Amino acid sequence: MHLSSNPAVGFATVLHVELFKLRRSLALLLALIAPSLIALFVFFNLLRMEKPMAWSMSLQSSAAIWAFFMLPMSVTALTALVAQMEHSARSWDGLHSLPLPRWQLYAAKLICVLGLVLAMSLCLAILTPLAVALASQFNPAAAASGALEMAPYLGLLGRIFLAAWLVIAVQLWMALRFSSFVPALALGIGGTFFAVVATSAKVGALMPWQIPVNQLAADPARADFSLALGFLGGCLILAMMLRQLARREWLG
Repeated sequence: MHLSSNPAVGFATVLHVELFKLRRSLALLLALIAPSLIALFVFFNLLRMEKPMAWSMSLQSSAAIWAFFMLPMSVTALTALVAQMEHSARSWDGLHSLPLPRWQLYAAKLICVLGLVLAMSLCLAILTPLAVALASQFNPAAAASGALEMAPYLGLLGRIFLAAWLVIAVQLWMALRFSSFVPALALGIGGTFFAVVATSAKVGALMPWQIPVNQLAADPARADFSLALGFLGGCLILAMMLRQLARREWLG
């Protein structure tokens, strides 16, 4: 890896290498499969309907599935995959010997994870309307009613993405901290499980794995609080993660 004496150019090189490694992993496949499964569910669900469903209901349904279950589980798998690229090859010692600030190694992985989650959100925004339109052709009785308004849907997915920064931070830190993928997977599965069974609990507004779905809450105050907690809390945890991992001499 050729690194420039210019910090910005050096980080760009590190990020480019990280993107190259992603292309050779299963992360991109996961980023496509997760939103595709939701679109597939929406399609088959509409096929069994006997009356029209409003566009807004179909779009909100896909966003709810994404925020409630698929997003936290995808983040769990994605962060584990990204971390295991180095853990499994035992390449951290070699990377730490490079003439660059160590935090850049982890920041590059962070940017890739955030970028993939954002890409999954955009993919969902494309696939869901296509699934609804296709289902309407196969089942005219359940043809989508009303107007297709993408702006509110994109806004909702954007809020869910920002609210997910806290769970992304927690999962990525755990995945990078331990060389085994088991702790990170156990945390993600356990967090998602308790978020599902404690959906209506007041404490749910504080659980990282449940914060994204709170963007669909009927109470605007709860949604706004969860958004602020998820995004700002995520930024804080990510900053702490970069500082702690950059000072660490070994991972395991």
